[in-house]
Amino acid sequence: MSEESKKPPAPSSASPEASGRFSRRWFLQGVALSAGTAVLPGEGLLGGSAFAAPQAPARIGPEPVQIALSVNGKDYQVKVEPRVTLLNALRNYLNLGTNTPIDLTGTKRVCDRGSCGSCTVILDGKTVYSCSVLAVECQGKKITTVEGVAEGNQPHPIQQAFVECDGLMCGFCTPGFIVSSKALLDRNPHPTPTEIRRALNGNICRCGTYNRVFQAVELASIRMKVKGG
Repeated sequence: MSEESKKPPAPSSASPEASGRFSRRWFLQGVALSAGTAVLPGEGLLGGSAFAAPQAPARIGPEPVQIALSVNGKDYQVKVEPRVTLLNALRNYLNLGTNTPIDLTGTKRVCDRGSCGSCTVILDGKTVYSCSVLAVECQGKKITTVEGVAEGNQPHPIQQAFVECDGLMCGFCTPGFIVSSKALLDRNPHPTPTEIRRALNGNICRCGTYNRVFQAVELASIRMKVKGG
């Protein structure tokens, strides 16, 4: 037998259709060709528009930006870095660039990580931890702090009830409890004891004055019912 006859047959360059076989190489080549065709702009089966990346939103910061905050029914122009929290803006930024002192330090910074509830404010009718919300996210929303709970010159029933029931000790948690209690009474003027406890389970009192806090909410609810609330 000659040397020529011992050589393996050369691979065929014919297409799988011509040879009657469908090799793994032909399959991979076909997949690669299809993928390349699909992403060509204006070409292929799907066209380039199907793979267009979404337009990125306009960049904010890191430089300070001017924002408008509506706090307790008043509008404030504040210049803050995008990373500034609502808590920090309320306590430290509203006074910047103004000649009239603005005291909104009732919202307390205690844990500063969204677990104690001392910094609670009402944002568009819902309670939030202001230490966990960026100030820039609060534009166009109504913010109520503990300073805005009173009804004009008269304390809100929940504030009066806290005084009469002695619902505070060191006082750091009290603003958060009052704001959370007001939000509860706004949506449910006559809550049950279970509903009161559930509504205030996001607020922590390290002094352990819970029973008197609950009594204060019940008393405020009774007085609001007598007044037709």
